Amino acid sequence: MNLSSMLAVRTAAGKPVRVGLIGAGKFGSMILAQAKHIPGYHIVGIADLDVGKAREALSRVHWQAERFSAGSLSQAMDAGTTYVTENAADLLGFEGIDCIIEATGHPIAGIRHALAAIEAGQHVVMVNVEADVLCGPLIAARAREMGVVYSMAYGDQPAAICELVDWVGACGFELVAAGKGMNFAPPYRYSTPDTVWSFFGWSEEEVAAGDFNPKMYNSFTDGTKAAIEMAAVANATGLDCPGDGLAFHPAGLQDLAQVFKPESDGGQLPRAGLVDIAASREPDGRVVLNNIQYGMFVTFRAPDAYTRACFQQYGLLTDESGWYGSMWRPFHLIGLETSVSVLSACLRGEATGSSTRWRGDAVATAKGDFAAGDVLDGEGGFKVWAKAIPARASAAMAALPIGLAHNVTLKRAVARDQVITLDDVEICDDLDVHEMRRALAAYLD
Repeated sequence: MNLSSMLAVRTAAGKPVRVGLIGAGKFGSMILAQAKHIPGYHIVGIADLDVGKAREALSRVHWQAERFSAGSLSQAMDAGTTYVTENAADLLGFEGIDCIIEATGHPIAGIRHALAAIEAGQHVVMVNVEADVLCGPLIAARAREMGVVYSMAYGDQPAAICELVDWVGACGFELVAAGKGMNFAPPYRYSTPDTVWSFFGWSEEEVAAGDFNPKMYNSFTDGTKAAIEMAAVANATGLDCPGDGLAFHPAGLQDLAQVFKPESDGGQLPRAGLVDIAASREPDGRVVLNNIQYGMFVTFRAPDAYTRACFQQYGLLTDESGWYGSMWRPFHLIGLETSVSVLSACLRGEATGSSTRWRGDAVATAKGDFAAGDVLDGEGGFKVWAKAIPARASAAMAALPIGLAHNVTLKRAVARDQVITLDDVEICDDLDVHEMRRALAAYLD
């Protein structure tokens, strides 16, 4: 708990932590919003394909004109300003940058950016969970070989879940389940970019005034983002995805320990050791009492009767037996907290969660009945949602990962809710990533 004091010492020595940000969308904007308030934390460069968008993001979060650099990266580094470029390669390997934050949300680009940064000896904070769930264990292994840190982004839910899982282990409790809250009900599964805003209750004026991407928000709504994040958590913690995908059990704070325990003990999990979602909606759409829509949780079991008694004595929320308890964090502030990951990597050499094995996968699943010749449109689109399943099951059926389901053509018809396989599609592009995926078999755990 000493990152701020460690940064202060380094700053006093004239050695700021220097950061490169790739991607200036909503998450990137939130990173920038706080960066200017952290002495010794210098965003040297920002890369975005749309430089105008990046500058708009800086303006939106109240960066003054004098913080921009009209010169070069080297000049920005020396002057304490920020250089904006359309070319991520300008940041990758630049000797004045200690850590790259990858926040594009594009899985293929994210993998390539991360590997280039690691090869150049830069730490990587992977905001891009889409890239991490696709090839994270391989990227993490390469980072270890190069002596740098590859990390999940603190402030995003997977890193916060990993922190809670670590707390359970450090306390000596028996880990039972981990997950997050989410606004979800079964009808949301088939949401599209055209219908998504109705699920949030926002007006057209509110949407137009914000920096909102309909495909991104649709990924939240239809459960795809949950599948991606929970599979990534499985890969970082050793927990498993349920055999038939996430169940999205409705549960409020008072019910976490009761719901997220094994069926054999009166809960709703097939067994212990799973990730899943605490839905904030009942199947009929009613709001769950004391829901944790923006939070994360773990459930755990007391190892003996003495610890069980302590749970009761100190006010832990437990199940009806008193043996199972829950711990949660009620919120996550995404990019506003990501500096914790950067500082942890640069000052401690530690990741705030990292995919070290292949336990879970997020696989493309049809939103409707589609014919041969139809083109899939990837995460958050009209054609597919992602299902979180065990990696061994994904490997056995050669499932198409959601990160490779964009702009690919079906070779044969698929039915609604069918998991799409590699044999169902024409594979013409991104062959380097497909090769990496084949290599993931070595990380099955």
